[in-house]
Amino acid sequence: MTEQYQTVYEGGTGEIVEKKSRFIATVRPVETEEEALAFIEEMKKKYWDARHNCWAYVLGERQELLRCSDDGEPPQTAGRPMMDVLTGAGLTNTAAVVTRYFGGTLLGTGGLVRAYSAAVQEGLKNSRIITKCRGVRLSIGTDYNGIGRLQYLFGQRQIPMMDTEYTDRVRFAVLVPVSRVQEITKAVTEATSGQAVITEDRELYYAVVDGTYLCFD
Repeated sequence: MTEQYQTVYEGGTGEIVEKKSRFIATVRPVETEEEALAFIEEMKKKYWDARHNCWAYVLGERQELLRCSDDGEPPQTAGRPMMDVLTGAGLTNTAAVVTRYFGGTLLGTGGLVRAYSAAVQEGLKNSRIITKCRGVRLSIGTDYNGIGRLQYLFGQRQIPMMDTEYTDRVRFAVLVPVSRVQEITKAVTEATSGQAVITEDRELYYAVVDGTYLCFD
């Protein structure tokens, strides 16, 4: 797992017109190659009457899988420029399809590269991009004397509390960036004089969306 990566949370669409040719970009988050290919087929069916449906997708936390297609446009004028926009923006697990309705005027290779790149950029402007960070969900059990100290500690260090359970003891579930696990574990131990029981539940990715922490397994 990498420390963090950027991806599309909510896809979007964008359109540009170049010498009467319409370029409609559709961007969508995808987790697998199967999802990417299904999305491409969906767009081809939606825009069945278009001259071209060019596409590109990037998968893997380190952008390990890159695929693209010019779909009948001159080689290297559509799919590759589209993919370069996605990778240049630092995105992964993202797919884009650009649909072209031909306007009757040839654009030349340079014009096509610029048009397909600009269309994807327009689609990304209308998408929501998030940063997924690698974290650890910690389960912390303590007696009732430790509640105030731990709540203060988490608030001061901006550690989100995901869940709290009250029984004969108190259990906090908190989300900690993987790089801060040792720091937070030490701070909790010191704050409770060694009375807290700390367990690492699991590693996951999380992101902050509209002020809310979302977890991704």
